[in-house]
Amino acid sequence: MTFQWTAVATFLYTEIGVILLLCIPFISPLRWQKIFTIPLWNKIANYWNKAFLTIIVLLIVLFLDAIREVKKYSTAHVGEKGANINPNAFDHIQMKLFRSQRNLYISGFSLFLWLVLRRTVTLITQLAKEMGIQVAMEIQVANTNEAARKYMEENEKLQQALNEKGKCENEQALDKANKKLMQETEILKAELKKTSQALSKATNEVTAIKKQSEGLKKEYDRLIKEHERLQSSLEGGKERL
Repeated sequence: MTFQWTAVATFLYTEIGVILLLCIPFISPLRWQKIFTIPLWNKIANYWNKAFLTIIVLLIVLFLDAIREVKKYSTAHVGEKGANINPNAFDHIQMKLFRSQRNLYISGFSLFLWLVLRRTVTLITQLAKEMGIQVAMEIQVANTNEAARKYMEENEKLQQALNEKGKCENEQALDKANKKLMQETEILKAELKKTSQALSKATNEVTAIKKQSEGLKKEYDRLIKEHERLQSSLEGGKERL
């Protein structure tokens, strides 16, 4: 295996390892978000898009070159087989065809997993942001409920104090205080309703992202099984050689 294909194979194995690491269930998206925001990653992020596009271009070039090699040796394999030439030359062409097919699979899976890795990181980042919003909304709802409870307790205490006095001149003040407290209660209820709606929306978005992540994980598992099947097929072909 030449240096370039050794590098592509190493890159493929690295991609598989990183994606498996990102799929570990007990590492939450919030923890990954903290890892992605460390100073080192912030410096690398400035060059991330350029590096991503550069690697995409290189993998596409290698993939097209592998396709060209497969077509080249496939044609030669058919021609040599029909010509009934020296078996050693035929075996050499068959070996070249096997290597070109192997390179095609390596470059193709590397290209695909590179796109999957980019999408996985993006989804984890989005999920972490939505989870952070959800936590903030829950805290806001709890604070609003606590404020409403305090206002209600103060209202009850004021009503009890005014009822104990039982003076007619305080009835007007009591009505004003009650109206004011009722207005404040209505305002708090409206804020609570608005916050609850925002929390529900954030929860729905998080659920949708989780479903999308699960679908991506299932697709990745299917691709890994397909890769293992193809790898086994290639190893079987190599043993026959």
